[in-house]
Amino acid sequence: MNLTIIDDLKNPDEYWIMPPLKKALSPEQQNKLLSVVKARFEKNMERHKGLFWKNVQARLEALPEKLWSLHEMERTGGEPEVVGRDTKTGEYLFYDCSPESPKGRRNVCYDREGQEARKTNTPDNNAIDMAAAMGIELLTEEQYRALQDLGNFDTKTSSWIKTPPAIRQLGGALFAHRRYGRVFLFHNSAPSYYAARGFRGSLRV
Repeated sequence: MNLTIIDDLKNPDEYWIMPPLKKALSPEQQNKLLSVVKARFEKNMERHKGLFWKNVQARLEALPEKLWSLHEMERTGGEPEVVGRDTKTGEYLFYDCSPESPKGRRNVCYDREGQEARKTNTPDNNAIDMAAAMGIELLTEEQYRALQDLGNFDTKTSSWIKTPPAIRQLGGALFAHRRYGRVFLFHNSAPSYYAARGFRGSLRV
């Protein structure tokens, strides 16, 4: 499959993720990304009280592969943002904080098994494989609810979330969204895919 990679942080609608041969950004890409993420960090200080951008940036610059993964999150419309720090490991936690499910990751089944189970109209990708290619993890139910405590997300869309093995083994997969001022958790068959459903990820740096 020949897919075009468009390196435009403002245009996440026209491509699918394909991992590059080298997971590193050019100086220009790095500077552009850091500028965008810094501006978002400073705009939403209530999402990361007690944390300082200079420390986050130093950590990112010391870990090129994490910076690359953050770029993939941004490039696909996730609008990643720092939402906390692990007190045990010192790692900063980034979640996709776009108002709606990231545009560049929609129309996907839950995982490869679900994707391959479709007999017709098979989508080009699935959430689990895309996340792995990006170097991120799907949000768990707990993480998704924590995200929703920071604002109103997925009021018009929905997002696949990490599904427990016991549910997945029975053919199901979980997704969530916000409606009527509340967060709802639902199930679908894993081969399902919709234009208004993508997935949100987390990245530890």
